[in-house]
Amino acid sequence: MAFIGSLCLLLIFTTLVGHLFNRVGVPSVIGQILVGMLVGPGVFNLIQSSGALNLFSQIGVIILMFLGGLESNLKLLRKYLRPAIVVAVIGVIFPVVMISVASIAFSFSVLEAIFIGVVFSATSVSISVEVLRDYHALNTREGATILGAAVADDIIGVILLSIMISVMGAKDVGSSPHTTNLGLIFVEQVAFFGLTYLLVKWIVPVLMRIGERLLMTSRITITSMVVCLGMAWLANAVGLSGAVGAFFAGIAVAHTPYRTVIENHMEPIGYAVFVPMFFVTIGLKMSFTHLDESAWFVIVLTILACVSKLFGCGLGAMMSGFNIHSSYMIGSGMISRGEMGLITAQIGFSSGLLSGAYYSDLILTIVLSTLIAPLFLKHAIHHLPEEDSASLSLGVESETKRS
Repeated sequence: MAFIGSLCLLLIFTTLVGHLFNRVGVPSVIGQILVGMLVGPGVFNLIQSSGALNLFSQIGVIILMFLGGLESNLKLLRKYLRPAIVVAVIGVIFPVVMISVASIAFSFSVLEAIFIGVVFSATSVSISVEVLRDYHALNTREGATILGAAVADDIIGVILLSIMISVMGAKDVGSSPHTTNLGLIFVEQVAFFGLTYLLVKWIVPVLMRIGERLLMTSRITITSMVVCLGMAWLANAVGLSGAVGAFFAGIAVAHTPYRTVIENHMEPIGYAVFVPMFFVTIGLKMSFTHLDESAWFVIVLTILACVSKLFGCGLGAMMSGFNIHSSYMIGSGMISRGEMGLITAQIGFSSGLLSGAYYSDLILTIVLSTLIAPLFLKHAIHHLPEEDSASLSLGVESETKRS
C-alpha cells in the first residue's frame, strides 16, 4: 500500500504544479520533473524510485510515443526522411567529438571519454513530443524532421554502444539484446523495420477490423493497446528503445478508420497516471551527493550536451534547406536525452564501461539537459516568424487532405 500512497501524492503534486506552470506559460513537463527532484532523494527524500514507479514510467513513455505516432502524418515523415537522417548523423558526431574531448580534459581515459560521448549522442524525443503536442507543432515539417531524426539517432546510438562494448571487452553483461553481436543486431533491426512496413500496410488494419468484431467493451482501444505494447516489446528485443516501436505502432493505427476513437480513449489512459510518472521518475533519479566534488564536470557536460545537439542538429537542418528559425527549432527538439541517455548509461555501467564514481554524474547531467530542453524548444516555437508558422499550417493541412 506504500506505493499507492506515493502514487496518490505524486498525482496531487504533478497536477497542481502542472496547472501553475501552464498558467505562467512554462511547459508542464518541467514542473513534473521538478516534482520528482523535490520529493526524491535529491532534496526532501520523501519518495524513492521503486520497481512499480519505474514500470509506470515505462508504460508512460510507450503511451506518449504511441500518441505521437498517432498524430503524425506518414506522408510528411516520408517527405522529410532525408533531412532527418542528415540531422541525426551530424547530431551524433557533434556530441561524441565535443564531449569526448571535454572528458579527456577531465582526466578520463580515451575509451571512457568516447563512451561518455556515445551516452550523450542519443536523443530521447519523448519530452519534445510532449512540448510539440502542447503547441500543436507535432505535425509540421520541423516536427516530422525531429521525429525521423530521433528514430535514426536511436539506431546509430545502439550501434555505437555495441561497438564500445565489443572494443572495451565488457564482461558479465547478461543476455541483453544490446550486447549481442553487432552484425546480428543490424540484421534484427532491418527485420524489425521490414515487419513495421508490413504492419503499417496490411497487418494492423486487419487486426483492428478483427478487434471491432469482438464482443467486449472498449474492444478497439484494447486492440490498439495490444499493437502498441507488442511493437514496443519487439523494438526492445532487437536492441532499440521501446519508444521507437510504440511510435511506429501509433503510425500504423493512425492509418485505420479508428484513429480518432483511439486517440480520445488513449489520451485519458496515458495522461491520468502513466505519462506524469514518466516525467516524475526522471526527477527522482537525481542525486546531489557528490556534486561538490564534480560540479565543474557536471556543468561543462550539461552545457556541451545542450550546445552539441543544438548546433549539430541545427547545422544538419540548415544543410537540408531549412531556414535559421526552423533549424533552431529542430536543434532544440533534439537536445533532450531522457530515457535513451539513462538506458545507455545504465547499460554501460552494468557492462563495466564506466566506474560507479562517475555514473551518478552522468545521470545528473542527463536529467539537467532533459530539464533544459523544453525551454529551448518552447522559445524556438514562439520565435518562428508568423509567415513561417502560417505556411507550416497550410502545408500540414494540404498534406492531411491528400492523405
